[in-house]
Amino acid sequence: MNNDARRTDLLGLTFQGTDSPGLFHELTDAMTKFGVEIVDVGQAVLGGGITLSFLVSAAEPDELVLEMKRLARLRSLALTLAEGMSDDVVRLPGRAVVTLLAPTLPAEALAEISAEVVHHGGNIDRVRRLARTPVTAIELDVSGVEVVELRRRVLEASHETGCDASVAEAGLARRGRRLVVLDVDSTLIQDEVIELLAARAGREAEVAEVTERAMRGEIDFAESLHERVEALAGLPASVLDEVRAEIRLTAGARTLVRTLKRLGFTVGVVSGGFIEVVAPLAASLGIDHARANTLEIVDGALTGRVLGDVVDREGKARALAAFAEAEHLPLERTVAIGDGANDLDMLALAGLGIAFNAKPVVRAQADASVNVPYLDSVLFFLGISRDDIEEADDLDALETPDGATVMLVATDVDAAAATQRDA
Repeated sequence: MNNDARRTDLLGLTFQGTDSPGLFHELTDAMTKFGVEIVDVGQAVLGGGITLSFLVSAAEPDELVLEMKRLARLRSLALTLAEGMSDDVVRLPGRAVVTLLAPTLPAEALAEISAEVVHHGGNIDRVRRLARTPVTAIELDVSGVEVVELRRRVLEASHETGCDASVAEAGLARRGRRLVVLDVDSTLIQDEVIELLAARAGREAEVAEVTERAMRGEIDFAESLHERVEALAGLPASVLDEVRAEIRLTAGARTLVRTLKRLGFTVGVVSGGFIEVVAPLAASLGIDHARANTLEIVDGALTGRVLGDVVDREGKARALAAFAEAEHLPLERTVAIGDGANDLDMLALAGLGIAFNAKPVVRAQADASVNVPYLDSVLFFLGISRDDIEEADDLDALETPDGATVMLVATDVDAAAATQRDA
């Protein structure tokens, strides 16, 4: 048959009921007796229920239907027949992937998001669950939309309905190696390092107030950094070791970095904090690139000054571009994750900018937003499911010398529940 020809007289068979082992094999094996050619097939299993559809041509269609009805009765399945179907598929231009996540996903969110797809002339072609715990995450394959405009409306709708969302171009644009760059303070880690240092100088409250104003974008970051670092003058350099030991990784941080590295991605961190703390942290996680400010230390004590150019809002964007150039990756293949106003240029420059538990000004301008406390939820926006992550963890078990198998155990967080899910 000519490859361009289309079937116009096909039979659709849709089985619905309770899933059971061997069902797919039993049905396809029975079809072999009636000269069946399978043109298309689709299956979905949800909560123990199954929907299994075949689009077929058959040399003996009447006999095939009788046999399929018999098997459906034996399996207590409902069978729907659609005769005279065509395999013509209208493929609408403008393909996108919409990802939604929330601790519990309200029906209002799905209704609002699907309404936006329809309003923009699109169609939802496929739905896939990515995770059910500790957040629910689903992925919608959409066609017939203008991606940038759909992204704007979906993010607005998601904020109104209390879920997180991402809209990305579908196809090869989502695949292949990427560079993922994270902010450090309040993103990769739960703490603000400069506040931990200021606590040792007895000036934590005033430094925290300046930090908060800078993160909201109310004052220039470089100016705020110099003001806060002055408060550290006279501290012994040994406090840097103390602070490194005190840092708490964000829940899911190890899982995020570990999974990205398994995929062959490059990971970088860029911080308005200090390289003396950031570099050892990055090395411990296997992160490839790190850039941060350098504290001046004279005679074993902090002078209250930083050396060189300040890594501010523009500096973070320059760092992302430099990391991408070093890895021979276009900016379209980069992902940036941050929470504060000084991350905005980096988020805008990256192919995908994700606001993580961010200030309102950042959420409003980012391509996607995550407002749950698990950093590895970002993986769902990259199309990686929880099952994929856990399966990879199982395969990555370590063999002890005596042959026993032990798992890597994370120490990102103090809470037992979070530690368990990040193991």
